[in-house]
Amino acid sequence: MESKNKLTVLIVDDSDIIRNSLKNFFEDYSIEVITCNDGLEGIQKAIDHKPNLIFLDLLMPNLNGLKMLQVMKVINDLKNIPVIVISGNTNKQNVIAAIEAGAEKVLSKPLKKELIIKSVNEVMGEGLLIKYAHEKILNEQDNIELRRRLVKFFLNGFPEKKKAIVEGLSSRNKDLMNVAIHEIKGTGGLIGYPEITLLASKMMLQLEQSNVDWNSLTFEVDELFNLVKKVEIPNEEITI
Repeated sequence: MESKNKLTVLIVDDSDIIRNSLKNFFEDYSIEVITCNDGLEGIQKAIDHKPNLIFLDLLMPNLNGLKMLQVMKVINDLKNIPVIVISGNTNKQNVIAAIEAGAEKVLSKPLKKELIIKSVNEVMGEGLLIKYAHEKILNEQDNIELRRRLVKFFLNGFPEKKKAIVEGLSSRNKDLMNVAIHEIKGTGGLIGYPEITLLASKMMLQLEQSNVDWNSLTFEVDELFNLVKKVEIPNEEITI
């Protein structure tokens, strides 16, 4: 019989790779994981499942992370659920806004396992992941296999994002480009290519300007596509 005290974590992030990475991470502890990709669905999932903890992205379509936090605080069943915000843009303004909206912690992407473990233990106050932190050591083969899966997932989903970026560039649609580039930004470092994250961050700063330099952005889009062409799936075999 399943324990009634089993921990449930809700992950709200528009990045497929972030959602699946966190899902795999928590399922290693036999923790139940629920995922969704925007704040509107996140509110409904939280109401339906009453999770013990929420990992929440800031920049998402439909309802962003800050708005979701604000809505949660006026719903009695949700207002006491601890929330850890995760974002690729953890500048001082975003951190303050998230904490003021009710977040327990703000973590910067790409996420590191050690920091996830530390943050969950601190927020939940039960030392839930301490045993795992001391006992589970990924060997070299495990690390390569995990990275292989993440890189494959990234490459399989990239054509759709590339199409959105090209369409956004052609139509000067900043919102369309922002959504696709935001996800690429959040996963570049996660798959071992921090230069992709850095370039995507630079492009998003361009898109925030009132007068976008579209010629410069066009060159950066070409550079981004060339960087992605260099992404390789790690070898399955290890040479010793």
